Amino acid sequence: MKSALIFDCDGTLADTMPAHYEAWLDILRPFGVTFPESRFYGLGGVPTSEISKLLFREAGLQVDPLAMAHAKEQAFLTRIHLVQPIERVVAVARAARGTIPMSVASGGLRNMVELTLSQIGIRDWFEILVTAEDTTRHKPEPEVFLEAARRMNVPAEICTVYEDTDLGIEAARRAGMKWVDIRTM
Repeated sequence: MKSALIFDCDGTLADTMPAHYEAWLDILRPFGVTFPESRFYGLGGVPTSEISKLLFREAGLQVDPLAMAHAKEQAFLTRIHLVQPIERVVAVARAARGTIPMSVASGGLRNMVELTLSQIGIRDWFEILVTAEDTTRHKPEPEVFLEAARRMNVPAEICTVYEDTDLGIEAARRAGMKWVDIRTM
C-alpha cells in the first residue's frame, strides 16, 4: 500500500465555517462575550467544548462549558441546510474512494461530523471517523491523525492529511504525515 488519505471535515470537506461562526455569535451574544472572526478561524480544529471553556474563562464567567458547547451545536444545526461540499477536496476523496484507505479525523463531535457528511452526501464514503470523543489531546497535538492511521491499519508515514487550519497542519506534521493545505489548492 502506497498511500492513505485523512480528511478534516469542517472547512475541508464541507463549507461549514460560516455557519459555525454564526452559531457561536448566537450563543455568546446574551453573555456579552465577543469572538472576533479572525480568532474563530485561528481556533479551527479545536473542539467546541474547549473553545467554550476558553471564551467563558477569559470573560470571567462561570458557565457549564459542555452545556454551552451543546447550545452552540444546536445553533449550528439550525443552519446545517446551508452547508455545501468543498468540491475541490470532495473530488480528491471521490477519485480515491474504494481504491485506498480513507478516513475523516475531526475536532468536531461525532454526531455533528456525521450530520455534516450526510448533508453533503458523502457519509457512506468513510468507514472510519475519528472525532473529539476519541482522543484526549486535540489539534495541534497529532493524536486524532495517529488514531485515524491506526484504525485504517496503515503507518503514519504513508498518510496524507487534507486540512484547512494551521493547527491541523501542525498536528499532521507532528504525526509525521504529509499534508495538503486546502487553502492553497
